Amino acid sequence: MASPLALPELTGSRFFDSWRLDAPALAVIVLLGALYAYGVRRRSRAGERWPLWRTAAFSLLGLGTLVVATMSSLAVYDKVLFWPAAVQNILLDLFAPLGLALGDPLALAAPDGRLRRAFGSRAVRALTYPLVSSVLVLASELTIYFTPYFATALGNGFVLQLMHLQLLLTGCLFVLPMLSRQELLPSWCSHPVRAALVFFDGLFDSVPGLVVMTSGTLVAGHWYTGHPRTWGPSVRHDQMLGGGLMLMLAELVALPFLLLVFLEWARAERARTAALDAQLDREEASRSFAPPTSASPAAAAAASVPAAAAAPEAAPAGARPEPPEMTRPWWETDQGEVGMRMRGRK
Repeated sequence: MASPLALPELTGSRFFDSWRLDAPALAVIVLLGALYAYGVRRRSRAGERWPLWRTAAFSLLGLGTLVVATMSSLAVYDKVLFWPAAVQNILLDLFAPLGLALGDPLALAAPDGRLRRAFGSRAVRALTYPLVSSVLVLASELTIYFTPYFATALGNGFVLQLMHLQLLLTGCLFVLPMLSRQELLPSWCSHPVRAALVFFDGLFDSVPGLVVMTSGTLVAGHWYTGHPRTWGPSVRHDQMLGGGLMLMLAELVALPFLLLVFLEWARAERARTAALDAQLDREEASRSFAPPTSASPAAAAAASVPAAAAAPEAAPAGARPEPPEMTRPWWETDQGEVGMRMRGRK
């Protein structure tokens, strides 16, 4: 790594102009993009349309965030300043998983493919279990900043790649099951429960930023003090700035995440209502066009009796006629699912 003294001061223009190639990260990004494109193409060949906005979300918000986090000025200056590294980690932990989940890649996977089998395994289901995945995200970030992990990653490229992969995977463990339309969560984890979990996860995500910003211990202090700069903020002010950006970005992504869960909730309710209406229409149509049942011999014999003989005795003069028997609504006698639901609402 070049000495911090060899890097020019990070200005506004250099923030947008400074880029570097990260070959391992680029290989992962290309692989993810190719697999997603293959899934979309297979859907198209089968005659199924895939929403364009999902492809855009996966490509721009998901893969695009990975490019910015690993190859922009954040990656150029992450070993010189703490705050670019902190922003880089938040992008990998929160923003990139959100974009990848919006693309719903699991819906493109083959039903009997390896990806589906992997997410159906006991190990992955345990890791994606509600609250377990939230605790994993929180523990991952705290472990990075308050153990020698982060300082080691600054000086070792292989450990740095592992740390970035860990942040991305732990973020996906929570976000992907929440937004995917595949059944990856327990049956009790309904959309209202998911909204509550996302709300509490937003509170959890703010903890690392608060701790870093207010901590009296410098994060990787010996690294940054051992590589002094002639420009930029002091080491302590740099850490406070990084913690503040972590807190701001965590809260910034929490609101759209919660909104997306509510939108998915509304979509699921509309689909459920449409399915119930369709079932109601089918049952009504089958009831209207039901073929007449054949008459029994007893009924046929009764029908052969003359009407005069079968008619009841005439009512005495001046007697009031009996009121006709009221017909009960169909849902009170229907034994189907729709009838039972209608009776339950009364």
